[in-house]
Amino acid sequence: MSGICAIATGAVSALGLGRDAYAAPRPGEPARVAIHEDPLLAAAGLLRPSAARAPAELGGRPGSDRATDLLLAALTQTSTALDVIRPAWRDERIGFVLGTSSGGMLTAERYFAALAAETPPADLSSLARGATYHAPFDAALDHLALPRIARKTQILAACAASTIALGMALRWLDRGACDLVLAGGYDALSLFVAAGFEALRATTPTRPRPFRLGRDGMSLGEGAAILALVPERETRGAPVLARIAGFGASTDAVHITAPDRTGAGLARAATRALADAACSPARVGLVSAHGTATPYNDAMESRAIASALRCDPPAPPPIVHPFKSQIGHTLGAAGALETLAAADALAASVAPAAASPGDLDPDAPALLLDRAEPRPLDAALKLSAAFGGANAALLLTASPTTRRPPPRRPVHLRGHAHITGYDRDALSSATGVARDRLARLDDLSRLGLAAVAALAAQIGRETLRGAGIVAGHALATIDTNDLYDARRRQRGARFVEPRLFPATSPNAIAGECAIVYQLTGPGFATSSGLGGSLEALLAASELVAAGDADRMVVVAADDDGPVGRRLLELTDPQQRRPSQGAVALLIQAESQGPTPLRRVDLDLPVDHQGPVGHLALLRWLEEGH
Repeated sequence: MSGICAIATGAVSALGLGRDAYAAPRPGEPARVAIHEDPLLAAAGLLRPSAARAPAELGGRPGSDRATDLLLAALTQTSTALDVIRPAWRDERIGFVLGTSSGGMLTAERYFAALAAETPPADLSSLARGATYHAPFDAALDHLALPRIARKTQILAACAASTIALGMALRWLDRGACDLVLAGGYDALSLFVAAGFEALRATTPTRPRPFRLGRDGMSLGEGAAILALVPERETRGAPVLARIAGFGASTDAVHITAPDRTGAGLARAATRALADAACSPARVGLVSAHGTATPYNDAMESRAIASALRCDPPAPPPIVHPFKSQIGHTLGAAGALETLAAADALAASVAPAAASPGDLDPDAPALLLDRAEPRPLDAALKLSAAFGGANAALLLTASPTTRRPPPRRPVHLRGHAHITGYDRDALSSATGVARDRLARLDDLSRLGLAAVAALAAQIGRETLRGAGIVAGHALATIDTNDLYDARRRQRGARFVEPRLFPATSPNAIAGECAIVYQLTGPGFATSSGLGGSLEALLAASELVAAGDADRMVVVAADDDGPVGRRLLELTDPQQRRPSQGAVALLIQAESQGPTPLRRVDLDLPVDHQGPVGHLALLRWLEEGH
């Protein structure tokens, strides 16, 4: 038996705290719905203000960041339960991996406004410390105060972030890198994000209706979920709340926001999760759908489900559970909350109802229930898709499996490139991307593309095709975010720039590079500190070692913009600063291609006190020569 088990959990959603946040309904019950018109979004002038907020009182400090409060509420539940069932857990080798879409965005909104108002430095400093994508992650680590953090990283992959975080936990435990992993995700509702999704026409003015005719978008939500995960053999008599037996990830490499309408990318992730779990598609009785209720996504997802679960002889179609229509789209928390909901349904042998009224869309077929039904369920498939074309899937089981962890493969560096700037005409020629399209990209994406173009010139463009990609960040898109948010502050939430909003996702750089170079393997971004580029190297190497990809591109870029520079001036005792430039490298399994340059240590320490951003990756490269 080699799956992993959740022995303690913590959760917050608009449905409540603890198990109330995700609990499976009783047979005969309809789906509980916590989506309403949100007064704060309505007051800001949004035309589609429906949303799902978590309970207001979470025990946070006055003026604290809402995302941090949500995360700490879930983390406290988990750690309190562990103290009871596994008293010595704090002395074990702990892994810590979280997924988020926007991190400390609510504080960042205040920081941007304070900068524009020329607020004195003494008043800016506390805002600056909380304005990064990794500020809630740092607060969580401080709260835990654990003596032995064996591995830690934060996944920045928008709506697929915590699904990938749970997959990384599986890989760490498979390899024996940790004894116990705290994994999950979090996100708070922010006007920054809500305005962007409305500008993209992705939200509904009423309620989401996934897989139904006339569906017109999602409602945002907020929440957090943490799972304490251990190998099946190491539960030590603790109750098993969820079992994860397989993981898969892929990238569409088609469009930065729209899905591959064929569903091929998501189907690849699902098929990989099934293979990883050694699970027949016929065993899957429940699909925890991404289910955003947008026209193209639901149709794509239906095709992906049909493709991944096709078997001979044909099996009965699985029940589809679109949980976002109950708690809203909780972004970085979605994968973890939906995983808990699916695991609870498996444990209760109940197929949950869908809060999705209306006639089924024949172009997006799905078996939805009006009321929950008792049903024996053996396995569930959790699907996620996100900006940048990122896809992820988990295979959950109701009982122990016969799965064997994949054999570890050595990982080697194949090639690398470093650039300090770019010429737009030369970049257009090297990449084949029209100059006017390059002009619409943010500077981080152009720098990343330039670095990957330089790498491709060395090792051949075809060598990159089919690889995965991980982008490593320090301050990520903070200057792009300020530019986008300035228009919101000046003109109102209804008038943000829709073309700029996708670039505010730290996963955009990975997505843009994937589109140009057809990088269809796993794709996402990382950052839990200023050395986030080394996290990207380790995350990519973990996936190559486990066989999730034969080759992975690692890219890190910094635009050295004024907002990020000012943030470091206010917060960094070492007075470090980013430097404009980017690094790209290709890692591979040992058996792939020509003689590699250097072996990658999967347990390489990540130094967030050293060089900033891509310079950390550059130092690692230089130390190997």
